Amino acid sequence: MIAEAGLGLLWIAAALAIMQLGLGWVAVARGRDEQISGVRAIAVAQGILVTLSFLALILLFLRSDMSVALVAANSHSAKPWLYKFAGTWGNHEGSMLLWVTILGAAGSAVALFERSLKASTLIATLAAQAALSIGFYAFLLFSSNPFTRLVPAPADGQGLNPLLQDPGLAFHPPTLYFGYVGMSVAFSFAVGALVTRDVDPAFARAMRPWVLGAWIFLTLGITAGSYWAYYELGWGGWWFWDPVENASLMPWLATTALLHSVTVLATRDGLRAWTVMLAVVAFSMSMVGTFLVRSGILTSVHSFAVDPTRGSFLLALLAIYIGGAMTLFALRIGTVREGSQFDLVSREGALVVNNLLLSAILGIVFVGTLYPLGVEAVTGEKLSVGPPYFNATAGPITLFLVLVMIAGPLMRWRRDRLAVVVQRLAIPILAIAVALLVLVLVSPDIGILPFMGLLLAGGVALGSLAPLWGRNLRRTPLFTWGMVVAHFGVAVSLAGMASETGFIKEVLIASNVGESHRVGPYDVKFAGLDPVAGPNWTALEATLEARRGNGEPLILKPQSRMFSNPPTETNEAAIRTVLDGQLYLVLGKQEPSGRWQLRMWWKPFVTLIWLGGGMIAFGGFLALVGRFRRDRLSGRGRAIA
Repeated sequence: MIAEAGLGLLWIAAALAIMQLGLGWVAVARGRDEQISGVRAIAVAQGILVTLSFLALILLFLRSDMSVALVAANSHSAKPWLYKFAGTWGNHEGSMLLWVTILGAAGSAVALFERSLKASTLIATLAAQAALSIGFYAFLLFSSNPFTRLVPAPADGQGLNPLLQDPGLAFHPPTLYFGYVGMSVAFSFAVGALVTRDVDPAFARAMRPWVLGAWIFLTLGITAGSYWAYYELGWGGWWFWDPVENASLMPWLATTALLHSVTVLATRDGLRAWTVMLAVVAFSMSMVGTFLVRSGILTSVHSFAVDPTRGSFLLALLAIYIGGAMTLFALRIGTVREGSQFDLVSREGALVVNNLLLSAILGIVFVGTLYPLGVEAVTGEKLSVGPPYFNATAGPITLFLVLVMIAGPLMRWRRDRLAVVVQRLAIPILAIAVALLVLVLVSPDIGILPFMGLLLAGGVALGSLAPLWGRNLRRTPLFTWGMVVAHFGVAVSLAGMASETGFIKEVLIASNVGESHRVGPYDVKFAGLDPVAGPNWTALEATLEARRGNGEPLILKPQSRMFSNPPTETNEAAIRTVLDGQLYLVLGKQEPSGRWQLRMWWKPFVTLIWLGGGMIAFGGFLALVGRFRRDRLSGRGRAIA
């Protein structure tokens, strides 16, 4: 009955979404703002019901109910509890139900907590959110039902893809989905504001926390996914420009641009039309990403569906929502009044340049990701666009973006003088000069991109602290601290990327037990090889002794694992983190000669990449809390007055 109850809840939630859209449409068309309470109540009820439906699916996985086709195809009774739980969304139908659940929950949150928007705009926003939900409810109910029964039920399930049997599955997809789908709120805000012609600073202040929240989750999801792929896949890389990775990067780029433009609109009444456009584009990129990884168009550990019907369904939704929003934008853009003016040399000007550069990078990634798919669809020819294209095109623009990021916080709002800005840049420029001297002396042969990356990382680190100069640190607003921490995180992450790229040492070798090899500052001895067994796998485990100079040896034990359900072989890398980098060791296959393949990397300061990502997200969190605190204090002030 749990499956039937879950499906019933899903149908009722879909019906409520239709009611929410219909009531909202009538209220906006007839100017009946008093119906806001009814729309709010329906939105909350819809969110609760779809959440209960998702909880029902989780319960089915935890109970290993093999009479449900989805559970039987993606789980096994011998799996550890964590992977039964996280396996709920480790498949096509479950992940789409999670998508719809977050969509409904986001609408509920807007209905419950949003109090600053005009009633008519809020009604239009909730109606737009319901319109989004309806399409994805239809997708689930008519093409991807997660509660389909299997008669007769098998004795046990087929198991979960071993690459997904990792704690990362419990964290990475939900955080990324919260970011993806969280941007639906900004999309609905934009549509609602266009419908009611209500694009002004108050609208931007209402939308900003939702954008910031989604951006935080996107940042965490991408950072977690990068590290998960790094240690799980055994390839030794942290970013591959894989289409699936790009699918998450594109909405992040658009959301980062939106986060800056919405701040200009909220505080300086500028960039009105541009902000609305970015809100539409950001969620459009989320839907494009969903289409790429859930339509079966890509072959990846993320791709669960190969049914062309589902791909066509998602493509139709993509066309309806993006096309509809763009049409509305084209029809209403003439009614959006021009905002305040500002000089090119100003903080607003720097933010505009920031937006243009982020948009350029987004365009490069978009073309590089979709062009091979388009060529294959038209001609059948398979093309591959990889790191050489992205590094050569997006790399230089990113470095220029970093330069703007150094200067932006040092400029004044509205108008500034270039000569004064240059004076304020003296310390970051000095830091770059010192870094240049050190690099030339220590490592003159480093590549140009990592060279520039290290130079600019030093400048960004100092430039990010500029908003704190001359301030009373205890009285500095929390959202200012958030900006400082986030920008400093960019510097940390950039330093990690540049160091790893510029100084990495890699050794691929066939070895007998007892032999030693050199990688970076370590001598690694192949000390032994033993069979081991886990809860649902067996493995060959190598014992590798790594010694740095005369120090104590580090013992690392990479494994070559074999899973039986489904039959799959994987490599479990052994990674040891030290202060200045990571030693990364992988046991490969045995060669006909009897020797074993060993892949070994020394990665200087690679952990800074993810530390910086965490700092960026934490900075966003501080900014979010700071904005809430200021709004609450402002509300108290108005109440007392």
